[in-house]
Amino acid sequence: MPIDPNTQVLLDAIAQATPMHEMPVERARRAFDTMSNRSGLPPVDVADVAERTIPGQAGDIAVRVYTPDGTGPFPVLVYFPGGGFVVGSPASVHGPCSVWCRQLGAVVVSVDYRKGPENPFPAASDDATAVTRWVGERADELGGDVSRIAVAGDSAGGCLSAVVAIDARDHGPELAAQVLIYPATDISKPYPSLKEHGEGKFLTKDLLRWFGKNYPSDPTDWRASPMLADDVAGVAPAFVVTAEYDPLRDQGEAYAQRLADAGVPVQARRYDGQIHGFVANLAGATGLGRTAVDDIGEYLEGVFHDG
Repeated sequence: MPIDPNTQVLLDAIAQATPMHEMPVERARRAFDTMSNRSGLPPVDVADVAERTIPGQAGDIAVRVYTPDGTGPFPVLVYFPGGGFVVGSPASVHGPCSVWCRQLGAVVVSVDYRKGPENPFPAASDDATAVTRWVGERADELGGDVSRIAVAGDSAGGCLSAVVAIDARDHGPELAAQVLIYPATDISKPYPSLKEHGEGKFLTKDLLRWFGKNYPSDPTDWRASPMLADDVAGVAPAFVVTAEYDPLRDQGEAYAQRLADAGVPVQARRYDGQIHGFVANLAGATGLGRTAVDDIGEYLEGVFHDG
């Protein structure tokens, strides 16, 4: 179907701005957070939002913790923001994280993992696994329930969620679910959707090259390309979101199929007329962004509260 009209209006506005890949990294980070705050889902009130740190291999890792109203222990959602491992932060996904906190009655831990170029690969995945393991051991410190932990993330954060799910299968904690929102799952080869949608639709080939330049990694390492992991059987059930006009669409859908082929319970949903970023950063401006946020919430509600 054609690009959603609301999304096209947003793309026209983005086309008039300086591309992120032409900015210095720090300016690009500020621009990405600003765009996400303007075009993303408006935040809702929750009982508490607190900045804290969790210990990691290379020092403390900053996280933003959302706590719902009510009495715990609450389920816990560990969220990894997207941004090509270079931009993105808890500030860029503040809206959806607050919505899920209220909707699910869950503690949400939004992770400000290390990024490039300051921190080379595999800094991001090291931080993601460290935070998730800590939550598995110390969820009670957050008012959380160790038996109800899920991970989620968009784009680069979707890659991290997939990596964490594999690590958690082998080392714990046991995860209730993984939510992969237009995830990057295989940078070892080009997929057809990269050629089809790599220009003029927010996430472009030039921007992807800029991300790769600032956070270079081994494409054959499963922590960069979870599609290439030796075995994905036994990982947590997955909800995989893709967008019709996303250059990463095909690799996300291929990973969903690989999980299903390995016997993992998978729900895969493509949102037609949508672009990369339509859920986590642009849901206030795109046609189906809020719908996808609610769909993810409904899936997690079933996982957390219905088993």
